[in-house]
Amino acid sequence: MAQSNLPVLQSGVFPPEPPKTGGSQERVSRHYVAGMLKAGNLRLEMHETTQAVGAPHEPIGTHLHNELWLVREGTVELMTNGVTRKMVAGDVGICVAGDKHFIKNVGDTPATYFVVTVGPPE
Repeated sequence: MAQSNLPVLQSGVFPPEPPKTGGSQERVSRHYVAGMLKAGNLRLEMHETTQAVGAPHEPIGTHLHNELWLVREGTVELMTNGVTRKMVAGDVGICVAGDKHFIKNVGDTPATYFVVTVGPPE
């Protein structure tokens, strides 16, 4: 079982941190919260990402945690285990732990979505 140096989360309000680009303006993220839930060995993390039109998706990946995407604006494509599905504003996508996945802006405007991850510390 992985150990975590993350804080135990308490109920509250978590405003976003300043945007981070990771060196590219094609994908900008704002971190909200990361920590451990009191009920068991579960890590919770949330951020918001905006992908520019035509931005390449991140490498296809797998995780020990589960991911939920909540689309705020734009049109994205969510690929899980080789199956692609279109998502628009208001849609929610889920990728369970261990599934291969990526999310990509396939629209003609920037796409913004929230990402919530829940699972063991990695």
